[in-house]
Parts: sequence; C-alpha cells; structure tokens
Amino acid sequence: MKYYELCEVYEDLEQNSSRLKKIEILSEFLRKLKKEKDKQIIYLTQGKIFPDYDERETGFSKQLVIKALSKATGNSKNDIIKSWKKLGDLGLVAEHLVSKKKQSTLSQKNLTTEKVLENLQKLPTLEGKGIVEKKLSLVAELLTSARPKEAKYIIRTILNDLRIGVGEGTIRDAIVDSCFEKSKEAAEAVQDSYDKATDWKLVFEQACKGVKELEKTIFEPGKPVKVMLFLKEETIEDGFKRVGKPALLDFKYDGFRMMINKSGKDIKIFTRRLDNVTKQFPDVVDYIKKNVKGKSFILDSEAVGYDPKSKAYLPFQSISQRIKRKYDIEKMAKDFPVEINVFDILYYNGKSLIKTPFKKRRQIIDRIIKKKKYKIRTSEAIITDNRKKAKQFYDKAVAAGEEGIMMKNLSAPYKPGSRVGYGIKIKPVDKDFDLVIIEAEYGTGKRAGWLTSFTVACKDKGKFLEIGKVSTGLKEKESEGLSFKELTKKLKPLITKEKDRKVTVTPKLVVTVVYQNIQKSPKYSSGYALRFPRITRLRPDRDTGDIATLSEIKKQKG
Repeated sequence: MKYYELCEVYEDLEQNSSRLKKIEILSEFLRKLKKEKDKQIIYLTQGKIFPDYDERETGFSKQLVIKALSKATGNSKNDIIKSWKKLGDLGLVAEHLVSKKKQSTLSQKNLTTEKVLENLQKLPTLEGKGIVEKKLSLVAELLTSARPKEAKYIIRTILNDLRIGVGEGTIRDAIVDSCFEKSKEAAEAVQDSYDKATDWKLVFEQACKGVKELEKTIFEPGKPVKVMLFLKEETIEDGFKRVGKPALLDFKYDGFRMMINKSGKDIKIFTRRLDNVTKQFPDVVDYIKKNVKGKSFILDSEAVGYDPKSKAYLPFQSISQRIKRKYDIEKMAKDFPVEINVFDILYYNGKSLIKTPFKKRRQIIDRIIKKKKYKIRTSEAIITDNRKKAKQFYDKAVAAGEEGIMMKNLSAPYKPGSRVGYGIKIKPVDKDFDLVIIEAEYGTGKRAGWLTSFTVACKDKGKFLEIGKVSTGLKEKESEGLSFKELTKKLKPLITKEKDRKVTVTPKLVVTVVYQNIQKSPKYSSGYALRFPRITRLRPDRDTGDIATLSEIKKQKG
C-alpha cells in the first residue's frame, strides 16, 4: 500500500472531530486493508509501530528529529529550530521543509507503508557503535523519499504524537463496521479479543474471518493483559445493590496494580498501562519464586510501599519513583520496599480462569500463595452480606491507612479491560479525580524557571476538556514531597507549543487532583470547574484512558 494513501486517511481524520465520522473514515480504510497481505499496517492508524503490549520505543528524541530533518533537507539545525518555535509542531516543520528541499540531488520515490514500518521498526533494534548515525540514516531515507504530508506524519509517528484523535474505541468500532453487520455481539467479541491480545493486527485478522475466530483468542503468561477496572459507589448499601449479596470485601490499597506473570522459570511484571517493570522490581521476582506455587500463572495484585525501619505503610507517591527507575535499582528496592497484595488470578498451570467464578479464583490464590508479611500475601478480605460488618471492615481499612474497600461479586468472571460493575470501590468522602495536564504556565520570582500553574482536563468521546487550573499542592523543595521542579522536569519533554509564559503539552501526564466541590463554569470546555483544587500525586501507573470522564464529573456534582 502506498504511504500517501494512509496519509490521506490521516488528513481526513485530523480534519473531522466527529467520532462517528472518524469511524466511517477508518472503516473505509480497513476495508481496503483487508485485501492487503500485511495487516500490521493497522498499528500506524494509532501512530504506533508495534502492538500495544510491545514496550519497544524508537528512542528518537526531538533533537534527533532535528538532525534527521537537517540531513534529509539540507537546512541548518538553527533554521529548523526557528521553524519549530514558530509552528510548534515538528511534523509541520517537516512538511514545510520537504516542500522546499534545498538538495537538488534528492530524489522522490513512492513510499509504501511497508517501507515506513520496516525502517521505523528497526530503530529500537540497533546496537553497537554508530547507533545514532544508523538511526538518522533510517529516518533520513524515509524523509528523502517522502512527499510533504508524508514527512509530517512520519515525524509525528516517530514522536508518538499523531494528532488525529483515534483511540482504542474508534479502532474497535471501525473493525466492527468493516468486518460485520453492526451488532452488539460483534462489538463485544472484538473488544474481548483485544483485551486478551492487546494486538490490533491479530484482532483484525481474526475479525476478517468472523466472530467465531475472535472467540478463539487466548492469552498466556508473558504477554500483558488489560486489568479489570472497578466502578465507584458512594455507600456500602449502593455497593451491595451493584454486586449482590453476599459479597467479598477487601482492602483498597494505596499502591499500584501489578500483573505478575510466570511461565516456567520466566517471571514478568506489568503495570496496568502494560509497561514491563520486571527489572525495576527484582525483590518482587524473588518473592514470587519463593512463595507462589505453580508452573504458570497470571496474578492481579497491588504493590504497597512501606517504611523499611518503622514498617508503616506509605502512600503511593512514596514508591511511584520505582516504576520508571533505570539506575540504582537494588538500592531503591532496599530504601523503598513493597509488599504484594494478591487479590485475583486469571490463569493457572496452563488454564485460563477468566470465566471461572471469582469465589473459586479467590480460593486458588489462597491455596497457592505462601503468605509472608511485608513480602507477599493475599489481600485482607471478608465475605459478608451484613451492612454492619461491612462498615466495620471499611473502618478497619481506613484506620490502617488504606484508601477504602472493594466490594466484589462472588460469581463474576474476570473481564480484562472492562469497567462492568463486577466490583466497586468505596473511598472516604474526600473528593478527587485522576486528570491529565494539557497546559501550564511558568512561574515568576523565586519560582521562575518552574511550571507552577497547570490546566487539567477530563475526557469525553475522545476529547480532552478543561476542568480547571491547579497551582497548589506542590512543594518548593523536592525533599518535602511532590515539587514544582519534579513536575516541570516531567512536563518539559511533552511541550508542543510555547507562547510567552504559557505552554501546551501532549496530554500524557496523569495527576490526582483533590477538590472541595464542583461548579458549572462557561470558562472551561467541560462546562465545569473544580473549586479549591490541589495536586496530591503523580500517577505514572495510569494513562489518559484512566482519567475521569465528563459523565463522572456530572454524576459527582449531582
């Protein structure tokens, strides 16, 4: 397939904000793709080059992009940087420069999608001496043959910033439209297949053959699977109404999800974002080897930090730095140890358990885990149909410093990636949302050089909608907690546009925002504003798919 055909689809998607129109555009493209031999082209519709579960990255920074553009077009780095400051998008810079190439020796060939994928997929595999030059050559080769619009989308794909507004739900619905008559059964089959495989190529190939083929999708240890998500309820009474009686109640720990996989001797640990964090948690690998029986399994758990001296449990923010850590890992494990609380199991000794009732799954984890406090144990839990006992258990969880409790249906299957109401969470009245930062402003005076005011957004139908500005909750000294300096450091690589003191950033960094109440406000695109908001923590274990939705905001306001 010619790459410019895909770029025309990108253009249509970028210019149409309607989700239904995007599905229509993408469905038409997928009908053409059905005739192509190489179905991995579907990765490019999200601006990706590998399946969602694949953690490999191009390793191509914006500075390298500038060098590649210089090499391919003959423009100086300074001129490219000037254009970037003006346009705010290196993709647009590439489009502009390629349309005015200086090197007369450069020839233009018809790029294919296969060639684009081939070159980009080589980037993470390069090793040894001259790696930077090899990377530059692979990208410059594409830019040399590219038309202006092709150059724009090549660069945006490399930087993982396609800007066409296509998410998981849009691809799912486009596959349904292109392969089936619209039906609830087909949509559920496509979603279920993706939740197990996290690979749109595989799902699309199976969808082309029918629903029965989709139902054959399996998952196995070693490849990340999406976690089951839980709804919020205000009261224990509402919880029982949702999940039924009796129910299993367990602590809602102030930590982060870990999907622990074992296959033979190989142990892998994934976050809810599908990131492989095995290297960052050698201590957890050791816990699993010594304390969990089984040749193969997938455990759903929560990692909770504690003080190595006092043994007091710590809030999530204290251990969040371990998730992305690349250096001093052994020291971090010693200084910020974690305890693993296992609460579910999806797979055991060669058999999928996702259709097994939760009560039986819980019995399996109780049987196979050798409990060691401050290392690994099953989540603290009770089974009850009594509101008074449930309230006592809730009070016990809060007194222990946990976030609240979970309430779970004993007969429910495990639904990867779904928020279906098989389980709910109840937290204290203190109100908070997970939101994404989309804009920020540099401070003045003693805060000069730091970003100190942050525009946060919820989501609605694939769009990010502003719901307020936050400038409190952060510290000036890093030793005192989450600081302006730390947040600035994390946001700077995400900046896409600067004007005076204000910057626009790629919506990627998720934070927890506590607020007093919600009020209507025409000032923000969501139509609502948070009163007295403050940032309380970073959420590196979450992405934009996990942030609060507009419907949740409306429900919370009442």
